[in-house]
Amino acid sequence: MAPLTGLVDGLVEGLSETNVTGSSILGDELAFVECFSYSWFCLFEAVSPYMWAYIGIALGLGLSVLGAAWGIFLTGSSIVGASIKAPRISSKNLVSIIFCEAVAIYGVIIAIIMANKIEGLEEFVVPAQPQGSQAKAMVAGWCMLCVGLSVGLSNLFCGICVGVSGSGCALGDAQRPELFVKMLIVEIFGSALGLFGVIVGIIQANTATFPTHHDM
Repeated sequence: MAPLTGLVDGLVEGLSETNVTGSSILGDELAFVECFSYSWFCLFEAVSPYMWAYIGIALGLGLSVLGAAWGIFLTGSSIVGASIKAPRISSKNLVSIIFCEAVAIYGVIIAIIMANKIEGLEEFVVPAQPQGSQAKAMVAGWCMLCVGLSVGLSNLFCGICVGVSGSGCALGDAQRPELFVKMLIVEIFGSALGLFGVIVGIIQANTATFPTHHDM
């Protein structure tokens, strides 16, 4: 066990001498350790922040449209099926379709806001140690990615919620008309979930500021 203990002590001592730049002092020699050799997060740092920003826009819009389409699919099929026996429900239950479509509109709004935040540059090279405007651009790119995830996931689950509740509203209204108003309240609260995501996403997007040509 003595050789194994000595090896562990040597590794611990070597790690304790490693500084934040990835260089470790081994005896009298300075050996540079590549970032990716001990951290997978360096792969994310090597990606251009503008790519993260546009991925965020795609996620925000794409997931919102997916949630809206899913909700319309659930609600629309129930309305069409139930209106065969109760044609009177086909008109007033269209409000459920409107609620689902609003989810896609939320995604379009946040995508436009995010796209207007991006300040393009002729060329951006990811530095080894980002500082100043370069670090500012990288933080802005990650922030835009988080905005897209926040809004996109919120609208995705909001669309599913409104679709399922709207489907139940159509089927319940076909059997008992007095249930329509009660189920409509449930749909209103369900559609508010996506609005919460948009509000938080706008606040997040305001903190993302890309550098301009004068800052680089």
